[in-house]
Amino acid sequence: MAFTTQRKVRFQHCDPAGIVFYPRYFEMINSVVEDWFEEIVQQDFNHLHVESGTGVPTVSIDTQFFAPSRLGEILTFELAVQAVGRSSLTLQINAYCANQKRLTSCLTLVFMDLHSGKSMPWTDTMRQHFIVDNL
Repeated sequence: MAFTTQRKVRFQHCDPAGIVFYPRYFEMINSVVEDWFEEIVQQDFNHLHVESGTGVPTVSIDTQFFAPSRLGEILTFELAVQAVGRSSLTLQINAYCANQKRLTSCLTLVFMDLHSGKSMPWTDTMRQHFIVDNL
């Protein structure tokens, strides 16, 4: 089952026309991933990045935009795991306003040791939360 969360389109997300400036979507996508790690994987980014010296950088992202989002709208983001590798994780995120799809993004993260810069296998504790789902 997909992880679902909402984001309100704020002034900070918009260009002078009052629609979301596309790089701001990537910030929203990252915040959805961060929330998913904290709420579902039970590994908040402070613990991962600061306390344990590991990270989950995005190594690939492919996004299609279907319709503009406007200031004040509430976007619903759905995150689903598409594939799990030894150290990689492919996620699909869809964003909607009401029933209108606004974007689809497929991204791949890699679990890595921040000190060496090398990938490492997912821990069993994290892997148990990676349930492959198809949106």
